[in-house]
Amino acid sequence: MTATEYGKHMGELKRGEQRWDVYLEGQPDASLGAVRGRIHFVSGGGQLHKVTGWIFLEWKEKDMQERFGEFSAVELLHFVEAL
Repeated sequence: MTATEYGKHMGELKRGEQRWDVYLEGQPDASLGAVRGRIHFVSGGGQLHKVTGWIFLEWKEKDMQERFGEFSAVELLHFVEAL
C-alpha cells in the first residue's frame, strides 16, 4: 500500500526516537449518504503500519477532517500505542 492509498496526510507524530506519519482515510457509505473514516499510522521507515477501525461517521469528508482536528497529539499517540 502506498502513502496515497492510506488517505490524506494529516501530519507527523514524534515521541523520542519514534516517528509516525498520520493519514485519514475516508470511504463513502452510500447506504447512509455519509462518509466513514479511520486513521492510519505509518512508522518513519514504513516498516510498521497500524490502523484504527472505522471510528468516524460524518456527512462529508470535510466534517470528518474537522472531527479529526479535535484530537490532540497525545490522544493520537494513545491510539497508536493501543493498536
